[in-house]
Amino acid sequence: MNRCQFVEDHQRRHGVKRLCDILGLSRSSFYYWRRTASARAARQTVEAGIAARIRKVHQDSDGTYGAPRITAELRGEGGPAVNHKRVARIMRTIGLEGVRLRRRHRTTVADQAAAKAPDLLGRDFTASEVNMKYVGDITYLPVSGSKPLYLATVIDLASRRLAGWAIADHMRTELVIDALTVAERTRGSLAGAIMHTDHGSQYSSRAFAELCRSAGVRQSMGAVGSSADNAAAESFNAAFKRETLKGRKAWSSEGEARLDAFRWLTRYNTRRRHSRLGQRSPIAYENALRPAATTLTQAA
Repeated sequence: MNRCQFVEDHQRRHGVKRLCDILGLSRSSFYYWRRTASARAARQTVEAGIAARIRKVHQDSDGTYGAPRITAELRGEGGPAVNHKRVARIMRTIGLEGVRLRRRHRTTVADQAAAKAPDLLGRDFTASEVNMKYVGDITYLPVSGSKPLYLATVIDLASRRLAGWAIADHMRTELVIDALTVAERTRGSLAGAIMHTDHGSQYSSRAFAELCRSAGVRQSMGAVGSSADNAAAESFNAAFKRETLKGRKAWSSEGEARLDAFRWLTRYNTRRRHSRLGQRSPIAYENALRPAATTLTQAA
């Protein structure tokens, strides 16, 4: 209980002046507090409503969203105007926070004898149109008491959409081939697109190079041992681990790992807000581009 409330509760018996003197509180401060009580109560009611909405968004994101994404979600829903600082403050008050990064596990083993593709991106992880530039990588999914799983991804740099992915209990070349095949099926065609990866033996294999050639894809590779040369894929992997494991060291079973991965990867494309896309999901971003493209075509 604060001092003003104590004076309010006991003033009839002891008097305002005496209580304020004992508590070291100026009477003007007490009377200001009492005069603004109704406005303060109204503000608390509004914040309680915002807190309830924050809890729901946080729960819907499986406890992964922090203040920026929750703010974007609230703005998308409508309702009272709210900024990220207010959301962050309320989240601290009710004990909510987003999940944070864990240490990564190395999955890249370069084949020194394999042919190397040139770096066609030069750390420029942007694209003016979808289906122009992709990044691919493999990340490790630890499973308690069992062999790990591995997730291979193909991500569009324009929309950050996960165009293709595959999960297996091995890191053989078939894993990355399956992911690229799914991406080709998703897009209809990958002809002319760039596929940028690290120097892992899977990506420098003859089988993967042949698939790229048959799909009309130009291979690109960063420097050996440099995570910065494939930063967009590394960032995706970090978000995936952070928001699925949520601080745990491993999944309890292979089935749980596969189910969590499927749920998160689906939500990533359709619902998860991305800071680089104006807090829109990848598919929402692509859908917003289509009317503009149609308009330009008709005008031409």
